[in-house]
Amino acid sequence: MKALRRLTIRAALPAELAKLGEIVENLRWSWHPDSLDLLESVDPDLWQQSGHDPNRMLGEVSAERLGQLSRERKFLRRLEDVHDDLTDYLTQPRWYQQLADSPSSIAYFSPEFGITEVLPQYSGGLGILAGDHLKAASDLGVPIIGVGLLYGAGYFRQSLSRDGWQLEHYPPLDPQGLPIQALHAADGSPSRVALPLPDSRTLHAQIWVAKVGRVPLLLLDSDVEENDNAARQITDRLYGGGAEHRLEQELLLGIGGVRAIRAYCEVTGTPAPQVFHTNEGHAGFLGIERIREIVDGYQLTFDEALQAVRAGTVFTTHTPVPAGIDRFSRDLVARHLAGMPGLPTERILELGAEEDPTIFNMAHMGLRLGQRANGVSRLHGEVSREMFAGLWPGFDSAEVPIGSITNGVHAPTWMAREALEIAEREAGSIAVGQGDGFQAVDQVSDGELWRLRNELRERLVDEVRRRVHNSSLQRGMSEAELGWTASVFDPDVLTIGFARRVPSYKRLTLMLRDPDRLRALLLDPERPVQIVIAGKSHPADDGGKQLIAQMVRFADDPAVRHRITFLPDYDIGMARYLYWGVDVWLNNPLRPLEACGTSGMKAALNGALNLSIRDGWWDEWFDGENGWAIPTADGVSDPDRRDDIEAGALYDLVEKSVAPRFYDRDSSGVPTRWVQMVRHTLKSLGPKVLASRMVTDYVQQLYAPAAVSSAQMVADHFAAARELAAWRRKVLDAWPGVRVLYVDSQLDGDAQLGGRLTLRAEVALNGLSSEDVEVQAVYGAADTDDRLSDISTVRLKPIEHPDGTCWFEGELPLERTGAFGYTVRVLPSHANLATPAELAVVAVA
Repeated sequence: MKALRRLTIRAALPAELAKLGEIVENLRWSWHPDSLDLLESVDPDLWQQSGHDPNRMLGEVSAERLGQLSRERKFLRRLEDVHDDLTDYLTQPRWYQQLADSPSSIAYFSPEFGITEVLPQYSGGLGILAGDHLKAASDLGVPIIGVGLLYGAGYFRQSLSRDGWQLEHYPPLDPQGLPIQALHAADGSPSRVALPLPDSRTLHAQIWVAKVGRVPLLLLDSDVEENDNAARQITDRLYGGGAEHRLEQELLLGIGGVRAIRAYCEVTGTPAPQVFHTNEGHAGFLGIERIREIVDGYQLTFDEALQAVRAGTVFTTHTPVPAGIDRFSRDLVARHLAGMPGLPTERILELGAEEDPTIFNMAHMGLRLGQRANGVSRLHGEVSREMFAGLWPGFDSAEVPIGSITNGVHAPTWMAREALEIAEREAGSIAVGQGDGFQAVDQVSDGELWRLRNELRERLVDEVRRRVHNSSLQRGMSEAELGWTASVFDPDVLTIGFARRVPSYKRLTLMLRDPDRLRALLLDPERPVQIVIAGKSHPADDGGKQLIAQMVRFADDPAVRHRITFLPDYDIGMARYLYWGVDVWLNNPLRPLEACGTSGMKAALNGALNLSIRDGWWDEWFDGENGWAIPTADGVSDPDRRDDIEAGALYDLVEKSVAPRFYDRDSSGVPTRWVQMVRHTLKSLGPKVLASRMVTDYVQQLYAPAAVSSAQMVADHFAAARELAAWRRKVLDAWPGVRVLYVDSQLDGDAQLGGRLTLRAEVALNGLSSEDVEVQAVYGAADTDDRLSDISTVRLKPIEHPDGTCWFEGELPLERTGAFGYTVRVLPSHANLATPAELAVVAVA
């Protein structure tokens, strides 16, 4: 008989062990070595059986064992030390507390958070990044409040059929058995949010709180008794269901998330956020809820409230392709917004408008609601500016107001303990601050670095053998035919890792373009290679599942199965072994379709070398000595030919560069040139790839400026927001009549380098004043079609003219030789604009 529901019942902790419960309640244990050691010592066997889940372990440990621990003085001393360390971590000032005029609170919204494998609320890179963002914020003392959804079955667990087809399993998650606590109102009742659904229905959601160090993570759960059956299923699975199901998840995340923050701040006394960060478009409706709050609470108009909301909103885009953006039927969105009183549905729909009038685009809404926006690597910033350039007509893509902050990874989570201990032995903590301590790797000998790499590779091989054996049993093989699994992989062989989600653009099977050549690399008698592969395909993506099946069929061949394997159920727990143990991290997406790709960063922190297409972060940080760049065939339009060319380049690099360097040993057996590259990788990439660097960049470049703008907008009963909204209306109404009427230029001498060109421009302002605009001379190199590149600008100053016309004047420096061109343009200008392109209007001569 199958249970209708399940729950986790724990033994009551003795009073002497009460602090153990406090340690377990805070997810800092998941990246804190002393906490992990303490938890393992409670019951080493149960710790392993529970998958290193302390809640599950404490749910199964016997009362006798707990009683024994409560009398063990050595354990109690360790417990006291770990608890004291946690208390100091949570209460002592850190980097952020030394800053002046910084936001008192920041809200960070994401549809998924990858904190630890025991809280399976993530599917891939977006969630892992969000988790690392919260952890680094906690380490730095940044007062972030995370907001997401609690999915009843998480993403999915992956296994393989006998023929290698991906199978999905959705084990139900018991919130009582997860490292989260229900939020309760002041009267002791469960704290819940509610929002309207179509057909006069109401969606209710419970607020759960996960403690991520100093950062609270609020998770909304619709599986509550007040909801009808359909509403209870809204938070059933991450990225599950159809369009309406997904829309209702995103309405709950955005609108419900803001309401959850208000409830949490009221209960705990936490300052209300000044800045709201939307991690991808999924949470975009948070801006609509904040507009509603201001309209209802302060009697502002929609436009006035919009200016106040925009000032304090940061939007981060993570996708380099339009297909990765959430797009809904405009009618479906309108039907769901109709129940929100006081807000004009048509105005909200305008925020998500795109070229297709029937579609509501979540990324477009995110960009229109956020005064500051960024991509997640330098190349991705360029791609994003091109992809969204249509929202700023008349501007070159380079001027589209989307910047970039390159992602980072949380070192204490992803570095092997042995690597972290060496780093901290030589330089102290590298997790907080800018990671300058990586320079101390020069004090570590070649022999010690190589011993570390060998130990980590051996550990990975043991884990591969364990997982291959278990996966084979799951696929229906018998124990009697699995003797070979005890010797798969070799701890002395060059090991390449490839693990990620399996959309087509990441090209899981590029290495299979020439199977014979791959076999030759794997089985080379002098310089063999072994490859460990993992990744999940979206349950609805049969194309991705076919790629996995193709890879599994190749790896099942008895001739090569000891050198290549596909490990199912890729998660944080598996990922650590891969990042720790591989010698080379392989990444071969279709350039430039990967936004950042942080997996290679995690491998680099452990001394692995990257072998990658120059996409995402690798495009900006590859320097020729920290790995290898796979040449790309960017100009080839035939996708099959492009794959053949790039696969051939991959085989050549492995055969002629990577493997020879790995196996070239000195008299003591150390590959000195390889170790030099490892050392250089740690020194050059270590400081850059840290999530602490990333969060510091967000604070300084986006959060602090957004907080200043927000404070300006709300001061004096939103006086600046009201004024800015009126100014915008005036400018946009007048803009069709704004134009450059005439441009006159005079050279100061000959057109020679170092000379100057004086410009005078007559401009029709259609009722605007010279203070409402910025008139610029734009100049640069001119091609044969008179297109400008490498442009610079000079602001022209208004000058008096006797007949009342509007003239502007300035000088251009002649700073370059060759073809030179210039033009004049008019832009809106206001002190509270973050960029002159903000209104998306320009008049060009």
